[in-house]
Amino acid sequence: MDRRATEGTLLIELGGRPVEYRFARRRRRTLGIVVDADGLRVAAPLRAPWRDIEDFLREKEPWILAKLEEWARVPRPEVLRGTSGESLPYFGVEHTLDVREGGRAVALSGGVITVSAPRSRVLTTLLGWLKTKALETLTPRAVHYAGLLALPAPSIVLSGGRRQWGVCSANGTIRLNWRLVLVEPALADYVAAHEVAHLVEMNHSKRFWSLLAKLYPAWREARERLELAGAALPIIRGTP
Repeated sequence: MDRRATEGTLLIELGGRPVEYRFARRRRRTLGIVVDADGLRVAAPLRAPWRDIEDFLREKEPWILAKLEEWARVPRPEVLRGTSGESLPYFGVEHTLDVREGGRAVALSGGVITVSAPRSRVLTTLLGWLKTKALETLTPRAVHYAGLLALPAPSIVLSGGRRQWGVCSANGTIRLNWRLVLVEPALADYVAAHEVAHLVEMNHSKRFWSLLAKLYPAWREARERLELAGAALPIIRGTP
C-alpha cells in the first residue's frame, strides 16, 4: 500500500517476523493500537510521520506480540446446533445440553440444560430462555450500580450482536447484550457498571473512567477478559 494513503493493510517486522496490521489515519491527537480477534489495528493522527508510527510500534513490540499470542490461543467459536451432548457456557460455567422432544420448556439442573421442544424449535426455545434469564439477572445489577450513584433505576432492554456488549441511550435506557448471560458474572457486572456510568458521563472522558473506577475498580482486567471470553462464545444459528 502507498504509505501516503489514509488506510489499508501494512507489514512491520516485530520479534524477527513480519506482522500484518490494519492502518488508518484519523482526526485524533495520539497514536492508538488495538489487538483483538481480527489482529493488530493502528490508528494515527492525520499528520503523524511514518518514522514516529513505526517507532511507536517497535516500542510496543513486547505488548503487541504477547497480545497476538494470547489471541491466537483463543478457541474459535463453535456453531451450536441444538443437539444433546453439546456444551454451552452459562454465567461462565460449561453446561451440557439435553434435548428432548416435547412442549417448549427449559430446565437447569446439575450442570445440565434440558431443552424440551419440537426439533425445529430447539434453538429458539433455548434462546428465549437465555434472554429471559439475562434480563432477570442483569437488571438488578444495573439497578445496583445506579443506586451507588444515587440514580433512579434505569430502563433495561436486551440487545444482540457479537461485538457490542452494552449501550446507554441519551434518554437513559440501557441496552445490555443477552450474551452476557453466557460469561462470568463479574464480567457482566463490568458491562452493567460501564453503561450506568454513561448515565452521568455520555462520553469516554477522564471523568467517565474515573467514575467507572469508583463503581468497578477492576474494569481494565474485566474488559480484557471479556474481549477474550466473548470471542470464544458459541454461535447460535438464527440469532444476530
